[in-house]
Amino acid sequence: MEFAPKIETVGLNLHYGDFHALQDVNIKIPAQNITAMIGPSGCGKSTLLRCFNRMNDLIEHTRVEGGIIIDEHDILKPEADLISIRRKVGMVFQRPNVFDLSIYNNLRFGLRIHRMLNKRDEVMEAIEHGLEHVGLWQELKDKLKKSALTLTLEQQQRLCIARVLILKPEIILLDEPCSALDPVSTLKIEDLLRVLKHEYTLVIVTHNMQQAARVSDYTGFMYLGKLIEFGNTKQVFTNPMEKLTENYISGRFG
Repeated sequence: MEFAPKIETVGLNLHYGDFHALQDVNIKIPAQNITAMIGPSGCGKSTLLRCFNRMNDLIEHTRVEGGIIIDEHDILKPEADLISIRRKVGMVFQRPNVFDLSIYNNLRFGLRIHRMLNKRDEVMEAIEHGLEHVGLWQELKDKLKKSALTLTLEQQQRLCIARVLILKPEIILLDEPCSALDPVSTLKIEDLLRVLKHEYTLVIVTHNMQQAARVSDYTGFMYLGKLIEFGNTKQVFTNPMEKLTENYISGRFG
C-alpha cells in the first residue's frame, strides 16, 4: 500500500490519567479518500479521531506521546498552532450541533471566530458556496433568517458539514455522523461524503460495518486501544489479515 499519507501517526500513545487509551498506533491515511475506523465501543476509535485536531487537549489529565504528522508537520510539537490546525482539520460530531441561531448566523459563526471574512458580500458568497457543496442552497437560500433548529436532522447535519467547509479545511473528521439519522437520511449523507472525498480527506468513525463497507476506501480496525489492521476496505472485509479482524467482522464479538 504505497501512497503519500495526508495523516500519519508514529508510535502514538494516549493516556487519560492511568488509562492507556491508545497503544502504539501507527497508521497512514491517504489524501482525498474516505477512511473508516471500526471496532467495538471503547476501543479508541473516537479518541484517535480527536487526536487529528488535538481535541483531546481539552480533556483533563490527558498525556500524548509519539507523533502525528499532517503534511509533514508534527502537530504534537509545542510550537504547533492549534487555531490553524483546527481550521485545517474540521470536525463533524455524532449529533448535529447546530446553534439556536438563524441558519445564516450558524454558518457565519466559524468565519467570525476565525476572523476570516467581514464584508457581507464575501460572507454570503462563502455561505452560498458551503450550502451548494452539501446540496442545501436551493432549499435554504430564501430561509437564511429562520432558526437552524427548524431543519430536519439530516438538514442540520448537512448544515454542520457546510459550516466546516466554509472554513476551507483539507481534512474532515466525522464521528458517527449518521447515528442520529434514519436509513434514508443516512444514505443521503453517505452520497454526500462520496462527492466530498474528491476535494477533501475524510476520516469517519462508525459502529455500522455496513456503512464502512459501503462508503470507505480504506478501513482500520481497532481493539482495546490498538490498531489491529488497516488496509483497502474490500481487502479488510473480504480477506482480513488478522484473525481478530475476521472474528469482529463476522459478528463473533462486538
